[in-house]
Amino acid sequence: MAAAKHANGVAPRQRKTLNTTTSNGVNGKHHNKTAKATTRRKHLDPSLLRRCLCIATTRTWLIPLLLLLVLLAIYAVSPTESNIVHPFIFLSYKQQPAAPDVARPVQYGKGKRDVTFVCFYMVVLSFTRELFMQEIFRPLARRLGIRSRGKQLRFMEQTYTALYFALMAPFGVYAMRRTPVWYFNTRAMYQDFPHKTHEACFKFYYLFQAAYWAQQAIVMLLGLEKPRKDFRELIAHHIITISLIALSYRFHFTYMGIAVYLTHDISDFFSRQVASLPNLRILYSLLGEFQTVGPYVLNWQTQQYKCWISSVITFTLLAFIQALYLFWLFCLLRIGYRYIVHNIARDGRSEAEASEAEQMNSYSNGSAKGMVKT
Repeated sequence: MAAAKHANGVAPRQRKTLNTTTSNGVNGKHHNKTAKATTRRKHLDPSLLRRCLCIATTRTWLIPLLLLLVLLAIYAVSPTESNIVHPFIFLSYKQQPAAPDVARPVQYGKGKRDVTFVCFYMVVLSFTRELFMQEIFRPLARRLGIRSRGKQLRFMEQTYTALYFALMAPFGVYAMRRTPVWYFNTRAMYQDFPHKTHEACFKFYYLFQAAYWAQQAIVMLLGLEKPRKDFRELIAHHIITISLIALSYRFHFTYMGIAVYLTHDISDFFSRQVASLPNLRILYSLLGEFQTVGPYVLNWQTQQYKCWISSVITFTLLAFIQALYLFWLFCLLRIGYRYIVHNIARDGRSEAEASEAEQMNSYSNGSAKGMVKT
């Protein structure tokens, strides 16, 4: 019996203990493998999310591009006017003429769907701005020898602005030339008021410009551009400009609005002080022709808004813009004076050069201290 119990040199209790230990070891190895696999999965998800965030922050034009592709794909399913995306891409409120008139082009009215048109092209402008600045203008700045990040941003912003207005100014001249207000005919701004309908090119130019200024306001609010010393004046300029755009479109002062648009386009390409003269001409017309040319009464039913209230509001907003132009003219003359008299060639409105100079000074001071210590 003893020999049977101790067969193979292993007691039954020892055999049971050995089996338990072996099974625990196998289970432990399996548990460790499972734990490692779970840990790997946990590590994979954050890394993937981190990569997506990194791509989205370095290639900021991808997000608006994806949004545009989604909207265009929805429209491609059913490319008709009944498609919900149609007013986002194309002009709305096309007027059907009562009688066919070859001499009179097709007119477009105004309405709430124009807001969707502006929003869509805000996304388009966001995509083009980020794409051009990151993929074209930044490499160009590096090739031109601009190494500082602040100076690169300033170069990219100014180049994009110059390119935009270089393209939009001729289109604005074409749209204005097809209206009675060519060339800054102030009397035509008030004749046959209200101006409720416009040609396709006129309406597209007006709403596309509204999208540009709204998108620029968002860029400023998000802090995507490096702030300057005249940041408050720029905010005031954007608020007044967007207010003029919205009010002029809603209350049918678009003939006056296109004149202000065009002066902005041409002056922003060269110098904003150039816009002072056309603005002064419009301000002068508000004091005389606004009351004497065309109807001058408030009638909500006929949408007749040319009255003393609109005169005061329009004059006040344009006067504020004119004051800002005079302020920037003063800054420009001060820069010229400092350069001629004191040989200081620096734009006092820009924070980029000042901050970079401070960084360079602190860096040089720190390195000098390190050399003294060594």
